[in-house]
Amino acid sequence: MMRELNTHLSDEKLLLFTDGESSGREEANIREHLAACWSCRLRMRELEDAIAEVARLHRETAPPLPAPDGPRSLLKARMRGLTAVTPDSVTRVSVNRPILLAASFAVIGLVAGIFWFVGNSEERNSVPRSDLTPGAVRALAVTDICRDRLSGNAEVLPAIQRQVFAEYGIPNAEPRGYEVDYLITPALGGSGDIRNLWPQRYAGSPWNAYVKDELEDHLRGMVCSGQLDLATAQHEIAVNWIAAYRKYFHTRQPLQRHQLLRRENGQ
Repeated sequence: MMRELNTHLSDEKLLLFTDGESSGREEANIREHLAACWSCRLRMRELEDAIAEVARLHRETAPPLPAPDGPRSLLKARMRGLTAVTPDSVTRVSVNRPILLAASFAVIGLVAGIFWFVGNSEERNSVPRSDLTPGAVRALAVTDICRDRLSGNAEVLPAIQRQVFAEYGIPNAEPRGYEVDYLITPALGGSGDIRNLWPQRYAGSPWNAYVKDELEDHLRGMVCSGQLDLATAQHEIAVNWIAAYRKYFHTRQPLQRHQLLRRENGQ
């Protein structure tokens, strides 16, 4: 068993493990560590997601990438070749293996950096500015909230919508492209105060208004069933609704059914 779970696996070990280059007791130790260490499992998933996301972006803007099995197999073959030490290859292995590993980690670092930048840009554009939209609530008890039947949010008056667009620096925004949304939904006690409103895009990001609607319904269900405190639900959706979605739906990316559900219902 790994002696210290707070000593996480290095990226080098994760790379070699995923490429099948770990063996024997080392492989067993890594598997045991991953089974017990959520942080290291998350790191492996982040690297895999980064590579998949950059490949997707490249496909959308450039000719198709070659199948991943070819380069991956080539890399594995070269690494296996470097581990096959013979008397006349000792010097070559000692020099080339660190260089190959360094180059591999440089590529992974670049891919992860691009993925982080793209992902974080999408998220920053999908949450409101805290100085303009900190959230605002009404003084309601849980019984008052849960007694009402769940329905759509009250329509925001056109004059208020224009004011919201102006505050966010998009006075000429096409209203059909946005939902002037309640940060804390009225179904969770949110108020119609302009501090609780912001323009959220319907498209252009996976973190769109349809996805947030599903989070709102889910949190209200948890509050009304006694699984979650109302104040906690209001706070978490106000601070960062994307983080709340990930927490309560146990996923890093929006569930596809949540992105499509409202469209399929003609909403």
